[in-house]
Amino acid sequence: MPHPGTPGPQVTPTCYRHPDRVTYVRCARCNRFICAECMRDAAVGHQCVECVNQGAKTVRQARTQFGGVPSAKPTVTYTLIGINVVMFVLQMALPGFQREFVLQAFAVADGELYRLLTSAFLHYGMAHLLFNMWALYVVGVPLEAALGRLRFFGLYALSALGGSVLVYLASAPTAMTAGASGAVFGLFGATFVVGRRLNMDVRWVVVIIALNLAFTFVIPLISSQNISWQGHIGGLVTGAVVAAAYAYAPRASRNAVQIAATVAVLALCAVLIWWRTTTLLASVGLA
Repeated sequence: MPHPGTPGPQVTPTCYRHPDRVTYVRCARCNRFICAECMRDAAVGHQCVECVNQGAKTVRQARTQFGGVPSAKPTVTYTLIGINVVMFVLQMALPGFQREFVLQAFAVADGELYRLLTSAFLHYGMAHLLFNMWALYVVGVPLEAALGRLRFFGLYALSALGGSVLVYLASAPTAMTAGASGAVFGLFGATFVVGRRLNMDVRWVVVIIALNLAFTFVIPLISSQNISWQGHIGGLVTGAVVAAAYAYAPRASRNAVQIAATVAVLALCAVLIWWRTTTLLASVGLA
């Protein structure tokens, strides 16, 4: 029997997660013993797995200036280019595929609303596809980096829809329209807005927009080639408006303002689609 006051045998420290492993290293945060497997390098000393995970939860995720999550690669831009290319291959390979998905007003009025978006992924010829994909790459990569993936995708989709809606409103009911030009023009407008917000030189964007608008209206006058000015103007205006809401939203209520603007543009498009559909059906006695 040990004499009173005599210290008892020392207990060998072991890892709190692996009691069979002897260790003399403590976690710098919780002071518990940790073995080599449970040890994580930290700014000061080592930490256990639980403390590292807990600390990660408190780290604020990096954001772009406009609230988006930054990404190392322009994944959305590359994905959109890929979808356009695949759709073009299907156009070439499958008879009737193009006819079923282009924008044709009477078909949309008959309930085929999907054409308003699918038409933005179809192209009339290789040159048409290559020009739009080149433009998408040039302006899409920096815009995706500035806005983040989700906002960039929203901008692209709304621009494509805005261009299609103006085509639906103002083109001949029997015309068949296709192309990503509306969405690309939306990116042009967004690049101007975002560039101004970031105090960048946007004169080159103005030149590109002016040249493309000139081609839009002049080429049909001097050749038999038809260009949808409705899709270009509709996409340009929609992209600029959406980008303004994303770029100039107050920081304190940024997400709410951006979501509200997105919903508002969608609602306006829905109302215009409903009105045009009603008008077209009435013109053939079906309303």
